[in-house]
Amino acid sequence: MKIIIREAKIIDSKSPFHNKTADILIKDGLIEKIGTSLPNTENAEEIKLDNLHISQGWFDSSVSLGEPGYEDRETISNGLNVAAKSGFTAIALQPNSYPIIDNQSQVNFVKNKANGFATELFPIGALTKASEGKDMAELFDMKKTGAVAFGDYNKSLDNANLLKIALQYVQDFDGLVIAYSQDQNIKGNGVANEGIVSTKLGLKGIPDLAEELQIVRNLFLLEYTGGKLHIPTISTAKSVQLIKDAKAKGLNVTTSVAVHHLVLTDEKLEGFDTRFKVTPPLRTETDRQALLNGVLDGTIDMITSDHNPIDIEFKKMEFDMAKNGTIGLESAFGALLTVLPLETVIEKLTLGKSVFGIKNDTITEGSKANITLFNPNGESVFAKSNIQSKSKNSAFLGAQLKGSVYGIVNQNQLVFKKN
Repeated sequence: MKIIIREAKIIDSKSPFHNKTADILIKDGLIEKIGTSLPNTENAEEIKLDNLHISQGWFDSSVSLGEPGYEDRETISNGLNVAAKSGFTAIALQPNSYPIIDNQSQVNFVKNKANGFATELFPIGALTKASEGKDMAELFDMKKTGAVAFGDYNKSLDNANLLKIALQYVQDFDGLVIAYSQDQNIKGNGVANEGIVSTKLGLKGIPDLAEELQIVRNLFLLEYTGGKLHIPTISTAKSVQLIKDAKAKGLNVTTSVAVHHLVLTDEKLEGFDTRFKVTPPLRTETDRQALLNGVLDGTIDMITSDHNPIDIEFKKMEFDMAKNGTIGLESAFGALLTVLPLETVIEKLTLGKSVFGIKNDTITEGSKANITLFNPNGESVFAKSNIQSKSKNSAFLGAQLKGSVYGIVNQNQLVFKKN
């Protein structure tokens, strides 16, 4: 593949070309030359687009696809194509398929399915067998096969001793433990944030305490054991402060926040629309502002779409009974630009790679071409026609979004979607 990207503004704080507009010559998957008015002497394909910006390829740290077992929700092949057209050159795949990704053969299966795609897939192995929270899974074997972290998707580990042992065990091979934090006993049968909205609607509430108490426990365990801990998709103001304090103490903890928690609040539940039923639940405006501040001050390390396809029959039902989750790959960039500055959005969509042990490819001559192409300007309404995922359960349908994604260059491939 030979392409010249024309007159692109480079957004990459690690690159000497940061904030400069230049041409980029890419040959055989590598950036060969960056400059102005580069000659096209080898009949390379030329890419020239309106208000074109490029950055390091984006990474999503929490993506569910379905395959194997739930192909009706999403397949790996279609999911990776959706991710590419949404600007993501890499995703971390959650283990919540059927069977659960809890052993070497399952890691091999999803990796083999992902071969040949422009978007790279990095499996997260389940922390416990079948994600049941009883026995530790085959962590070392999965790590050798390519798992980048270990966690049970959206399931808190009740057994504190098992989490302690896992944190100690993975240090022998520099493993990363993911600890989703929500105390099931305090959550109970709750389906929405405990507060004014849930009370008014007659919905059973999930108090902030369910998340915060579990985070405190997990941080105490990390302080005792050492090692690396990732706490995903936090949702409350106090959670942000707890993580901030833990980092100040020197604990090796990272955290993420989902796009929908940065943009939406529990007021969206007024119509009992199950598209807004997610876990953790949408919180208050005070929490949303605290999460945004946590992103801006560096407490929150990365932003995820927390893409979770759900069959329509599990969403089109009573709110109490509906499954939690929203898809988010296609809407992530446009939604984030409505609440955060461009450079912050790019930073939080790229720097998470290093947490998961994935190389960041800086935009400079000689580097691998791992690039996202986008336009940060313009506004549009996110419609069903914009969804290429098999499942359509998006919390952002009908929302006004900003900017657009053109595509990616990665793995010596160009995936292009002209908006």
